[in-house]
This record gives sequence, C-alpha cells and structure tokens, in this order.
Amino acid sequence: MTDVKSPGRPRGFAAMSLELRRQIAAKGGASVAPERRTFSKDSDLARAAGQKGGRSRGEKRKG
Repeated sequence: MTDVKSPGRPRGFAAMSLELRRQIAAKGGASVAPERRTFSKDSDLARAAGQKGGRSRGEKRKG
C-alpha cells in the first residue's frame, strides 16, 4: 500500500455539521416498515442469525 496523505479539508460525513449527521442517523431503519423488522420481533431468529455469522467468520479464519 502506498502512503498517500489526505487533503487538508475533511470530506463526506466529516465535513458535515454534527447536527446534520444526527439528523441523517436518526433516519436509520425508517425506510423499513415495522412488520418487516423480523429481528426486532423474534429474538431467537436474531440470535440464530448472529451465531451463523459467527461460525462463518470462524471458519474463514481457520482456512
């Protein structure tokens, strides 16, 4: 990898005001209807999905 210095001015979210970043963050998940948020309704389903992801990640490290 090369050592490329970033320009002096921030870009993207770093250039936004704290208030604007909070407004954007507050919208997270709002596009999904409550009845479609299955993990919030079924903790066992969420737990199983997390365990599946953890196992998958562990298998990748071994090999």
